[in-house]
Amino acid sequence: MSSMASQPAMRAQTGPEAVAWAERLRLANINPRTGLATDYLNHFNEAVMLLEMIPDMPECAEDFLTWSPLSYAEHFTASNFKARDLAIEAYEKAEPSVRAQFDHITDTMTSILTAVGSAMREVEKDSTRVRLAEQATAWVKPLIAACGGIINGGAEADVDTIMAN
Repeated sequence: MSSMASQPAMRAQTGPEAVAWAERLRLANINPRTGLATDYLNHFNEAVMLLEMIPDMPECAEDFLTWSPLSYAEHFTASNFKARDLAIEAYEKAEPSVRAQFDHITDTMTSILTAVGSAMREVEKDSTRVRLAEQATAWVKPLIAACGGIINGGAEADVDTIMAN
């Protein structure tokens, strides 16, 4: 049985143990309401930063092409985040609907960035790489903001609306 199935949803917990758990999360820079950490967004911000450099320095496309997708757990396992094991545990215990919404958006960002990387590998003109980078940035930045809202317990994000804009 997974730890997710054996643990109640984060919001359903009450009492002194829940208070102690929330404090551990808060001290580790993990949102106690959602069980998610903004540190994971650094993975996507890095890709966007590289994409934003391409219009001025097309050779940065090669740097972007070294970016590879990482799941939440993979990111924290590979990171120097002090409470990485706690971050992974909290993610696994997060309320399923919050985690599903978060995963949907991060999966969308990963799909966009992976597709753009594939397209950049296929094209030869810097001008095409620049257009790809600009379009990907326009799509991914609002999704990063939406993920930040989910992590911080904000209103539900509507990915279709964000992508339409």
